[in-house]
Formats: sequence, C-alpha cells, structure tokens
Amino acid sequence: MSSSGGAVRSAAARARLATRLLAVLSCVLTAEAQLTGVLDDCLCDIESIDDFNTFKIFPKIQKLQERDYFRYYKVNLKRPCPFWADDGHCSIKDCHVEPCPESKVPVGIKAGSSNKYSKAANNSEELEDCEQANKLGAVNSTLSNQSKEAFIDWARYDDSQDHFCELDDERSPDAQYVDLLLNPERYTGYKGPSAWRVWNSIYEENCFKPRSVYRPLNPLAPSRGESFYTWLEGLCLEKRVFYKLISGLHASINLHLCANYLLEETWGKPRWGPNVKEFTRRFDPIETKGEGPRRLKNLYFLYLIELRALSKVAPYFERSVVDLYTGNGHEDAESKALLLDIFRDTKSFRMHFDEKSMFAGDKKGAKSLKEEFRLHFKNISRIMDCVGCDKCRLWGKLQTQGLGTALKILFSEKEIQSLPENSPSKGFQLTRQEIVALVNAFGRLSTSIKELQNFKVLLQQTR
Repeated sequence: MSSSGGAVRSAAARARLATRLLAVLSCVLTAEAQLTGVLDDCLCDIESIDDFNTFKIFPKIQKLQERDYFRYYKVNLKRPCPFWADDGHCSIKDCHVEPCPESKVPVGIKAGSSNKYSKAANNSEELEDCEQANKLGAVNSTLSNQSKEAFIDWARYDDSQDHFCELDDERSPDAQYVDLLLNPERYTGYKGPSAWRVWNSIYEENCFKPRSVYRPLNPLAPSRGESFYTWLEGLCLEKRVFYKLISGLHASINLHLCANYLLEETWGKPRWGPNVKEFTRRFDPIETKGEGPRRLKNLYFLYLIELRALSKVAPYFERSVVDLYTGNGHEDAESKALLLDIFRDTKSFRMHFDEKSMFAGDKKGAKSLKEEFRLHFKNISRIMDCVGCDKCRLWGKLQTQGLGTALKILFSEKEIQSLPENSPSKGFQLTRQEIVALVNAFGRLSTSIKELQNFKVLLQQTR
C-alpha cells in the first residue's frame, strides 16, 4: 500500500513538474509569438527593426555615446516638484548621482555653461555683446559663428513655442555636469508610492484619458466598464501615438532596470546583470495578462519615432558650419564623422513612420491639436522633477528631453529644409543640451531592443 502510494505521489510530482515546464515553454513561445509582425499605426515589422538595430545602429550609437561631447550632460536635479509637496529624496545609495568636477569637463563644453559653447563663441573676442545674446535666447552649441551680427540675430530667436520639454536653465547654480558613463541607468531600488505617483500622474492626467477608463492591470478597475483598448482605438491617430510613446518610454526604462539589476553584493562589491525573474514579472504575457507584449511593441514604435527624427535632422548637422565642439579638434572631427555615418544609416531604413499623417486635418483643428499634444508632453517633462531618486530623475529627464527634441524635429521639417548652409538660422536651432539628450535617448532605446534579444535567449535557456 505504501509502495503504491509512493508511486502515485511520484507520478503526481512528475505531472506537476511537467505542467510547470509546459507553462514556462508556453510562456516563452507566447512571448515570441506575440512580439512579431507589423506594428499598429505604421507599416514596419519588428523583425526588420531588430536586424537594423543589431547590425547597423547599436554598435555605432554605443561608440558615439562614449565621446566627450555626448557623455557630459548638464542637468538640474534640485528643481522642486511643481505639482505636489516633495516627499524627500531616496536615501538608497544607488539612487545617488555623482556630479562631474569642473576640472574633468572638456574646456569647449564647460565654456558653454552660459550658452556660449560654439567654437567661435568661445574664441572670438569680437563678440562683446554675448551677454545680451544670452538674455535674449538660447544660442546653439554646435555652430561656428560667422559674424557678430549673425550671432546676435541668431540669439534673438526665441523658439520656446517649439519646445516639447521644460528645459533646465544651464546658468542656474544648481545645474551640474554629469558624466553619463559613470552614472549608468540601472535598478536602484526606488519604488513604492512615490514612484507610482509619478507614473500615475503621467498616464492619468496627461494621456488624454478620461477617469472612467482604467489602465490595464489597475486593481481599482471595476469588473465592467469600457475596455481600455476599445477606448484607445477610438482615439484619433495623434492621441494614440502620444499614449504609445509614453508607454514605450516606460517599457524601455523598465527594460534597462531588468537588464542592469543588482544581483548580489559581496564585501561591498556589487554584481550587476540581467534579472530574468524581474523581466518576467514586468513583461511576461501570462504574468501581465497580455499587457507585457503590448508594452514592448510600444517600445518598438517609440524607436521608430526617434529613428525618423534622426533621419530628418541630418541636414542640420551635415552643414559645414556645424561642429561638435569640445576643444579637442581631432576628437570633434571624429565625433561628427560618426554621427553623420549614423545619419546615413537612418536614412537608408525603408520603413519609416510617416509623421505627415499626423495633424493633417483642417488647419485650425490641426494647429489646436498639435499645441495640446505639445503642452501635454511638456507637462510630463515637468513631472520628471518629482522623481525622488536622483539617478532615476537624471535618466528620466534626459530620455524625456530626448523624445521631446525628436518631436520638435519631426514637426519642424520646413524650417530644417530651408536652413542656410554657411550661417546660423533663426528658423530652427538645437542647443547642446537637446543634442546630447536626443542621441543618448535614442541610444537607450537601441540598448533596450538589444537587451530584449538577450532576454529572449535567457528565457529559452530556462526551458
């Protein structure tokens, strides 16, 4: 009797093990099956993006991010939250950001702390009224100035109406340079009510969603009511795009945290690496009731948007008047050559998102919708000052600003096409801060897609 009972228990144990293995296998296959094919609202497939990113973009954008021009980012991490009482900064050591000593910042970048960071602006003694220019508007960090008159005219241009982000004042005493390579984005342990309030405010108050519609996985959602995705598909293209951009950004940040996770710490020596369990919790189709693959598809959609922006802004940087000035002539030339090489790759991509399909209705309605779109996104950039973890705030601000710069580019096509070859333009400008954010934000998306491929391999190994 005991022998037969043991056999029954053994068979039951094997059956449970087989069930668990089948669940894991099903999970992996389901994730792979759902994360394929053509994306919504565009004519591009995920497999093409994977190949393009792996073989063309990722290796080059990694090298570009290591260049001095792109690794030093000036940011104010002390701006107060404009929406609610500050509930204090995270005390976890991994939340800390180590600012860069002034002595380590390249001279050509450091001299730009007052918006005077083009080569000519740093070197020319003729520009006596630079102070006036500083008060009148942001001066581009990348142009070699041709004359005093052009410089001042250029400085008078106020493009605040084109900004999709709330930019930090680089002249503020609280603004500091940060070496992005020494302060990588990774899991810090920042979570709970403070983190939840930031994302909840972004989604609930800025994504055109009525209160009666609940986001997926919201425990407060009633059992009946309008489906979130029924509501989303009923929106106009522009508002659907807005939601997908924010969801894609959120997914990308979560991927970075899963891929660079504190696995263990022995004798004060941390070991960082991919955490499959955390990835599964955030993106597995079963664990997330199908929501994970949707979020990852939005990541690909966001990648397409920023890829399109890079291809569109190429003429701005291709002009001989533009240099990426740090004070090191050899490295500056190499940095520009690498950037232009990446632009050539972006322009060779055959399945770009067509931004002309947006804001294409009657002029008055389209203008009003575009302004609403811009203000909503600008508000999200201000919410980033409410993040309690300094490292999370740093990368949240940078990636939000990078996306905001991409949107600014996409909706400035006429101004970019009419740029003069050998002189500054009053029609379209990018500050160094915007350029650094644009490149690093796209670099983060490129890394996310590469890390996603790595997680697929790790999941297959668990079969």
